[in-house]
Amino acid sequence: MKVEDFTGNFIGYITDAADILIVSYLIYKVIMLLRGTRALQLLKGIMVIVVLMVASSYLQLQTLHWLMNQALTYGVVAILIIFQPELRRGLEQLGRGSLFSRSLKPDEEIVINFVESTAKAVFYMAKRRIGALIVIEQETGLSDYIETGISIEAKTSSELLINIFIPNTPLHDGAVIMRKDRVMAAGCYLPLSENPTISKELGTRHRAAIGLSEVSDAITLVVSEETGQVSIAMNGEIIRNLSKENLSSFLQEKLVSKGKPGSALWQRRVKNNG
Repeated sequence: MKVEDFTGNFIGYITDAADILIVSYLIYKVIMLLRGTRALQLLKGIMVIVVLMVASSYLQLQTLHWLMNQALTYGVVAILIIFQPELRRGLEQLGRGSLFSRSLKPDEEIVINFVESTAKAVFYMAKRRIGALIVIEQETGLSDYIETGISIEAKTSSELLINIFIPNTPLHDGAVIMRKDRVMAAGCYLPLSENPTISKELGTRHRAAIGLSEVSDAITLVVSEETGQVSIAMNGEIIRNLSKENLSSFLQEKLVSKGKPGSALWQRRVKNNG
């Protein structure tokens, strides 16, 4: 083999590898952008249609293949309409340069301060029976729900949270959604759970907390306006009547130690609450 041919083949391999890596990275960033939104579920549906189309072509299922082909052909316009909020958000992030930026997790000290501020605010409101609904975003993005509220994007403090939920103020009705150590929005709307087994004692705030926990991995804190009890909703379960120590321990375990949903503290509280 000539040196020129070897060099040309080597450069071709490098180019192909770079091409594959760039496309893979772009696909990864798009998936990360859509994660936690309704668009991701629609993307899964499109993948099912593509798989059915390939399978029907291989198995010579002409009618099914024709239907899947039509769904993809005319579905482009529908996708542009349905994905419009996510496309707009993606272009905005691309313009800000945040699409390719590295997502940094806050260090342990920041998270501990965040937990202390949140717990202080929650039990200040619990003592005075001020109803509150506080969502802590985890891996699943909550941008769709953040957009339903009033944007704040301020560093979390107990004073800020208390002030938001003071009765008869413009933002007290609805949920506060927090991302890392920041309050992203207030007055947000959450999906209500339709689980028929939920206790009739629980009101709208608790049902909204459970509803969000059924569709995401978020941690939702609820302060009951009637009883002053503090509850945590996560993974479709709700733990009621928490103490300040239990709440702080649980949040630190989840946010600092990155404990799993099946952690010992969570399992113990679920068992005790039946």
